[in-house]
Amino acid sequence: MREYFDKEIKHLNNLLLEMGEKSEQLIEMSIESLLNQDIELADKAIELDKDIDNMEIIIEKKCLELIVLQQPMAKDLREISAILKIITDIERIGDNGVNIAKISKKLSKEKYIKPLVDIPKMANISKEMIKKSLESFIKKDVELAKETARMDDIVDDIYGYIYRELLEILTQKKQIMYQVIDLLFVGRHIERIADHTTNICERIIYMVDGKRINY
Repeated sequence: MREYFDKEIKHLNNLLLEMGEKSEQLIEMSIESLLNQDIELADKAIELDKDIDNMEIIIEKKCLELIVLQQPMAKDLREISAILKIITDIERIGDNGVNIAKISKKLSKEKYIKPLVDIPKMANISKEMIKKSLESFIKKDVELAKETARMDDIVDDIYGYIYRELLEILTQKKQIMYQVIDLLFVGRHIERIADHTTNICERIIYMVDGKRINY
């Protein structure tokens, strides 16, 4: 029975890793579509989210089956419950990526009010956070999870800078209000991606140490 359980947990870990990698890919595609004003790539990003949603359903079903049929011990139950919560955050990361892709489609014919420099910088850090959080999950590496969670502060600082800069532009050129709002939403979605990744790191710490930490 233990051998079967360990095999199923390993399978769940692999599925979660695949789901997380798809969310990372979606973010990359949505940001690239924004930078290059590429509608086709934005559509591909939106389509990819369906795979992420389907994987959430599959993983959730497998987790519940393990709980009901195997009656896992406390530590094992912590891991399964962590997986259930992590896939919710990954799914929401995907949703934020879809929102960015939709905005990129909306702005595809417009000339940008300024070069997009800080938005991709934010996105790259958020993608790195996703990658590191998945690595820390697979390795059960608490220190890596903590290090990754602290990266959220950098994303927040860049978003604050973008917010102030765009509002300053708005005071000078009120006719571009709608593009400013859209770009602010893009920044907000990236900031939320980092927040969800921080949640994942907190789940990992609890899964390994049984300690609840909030960043």
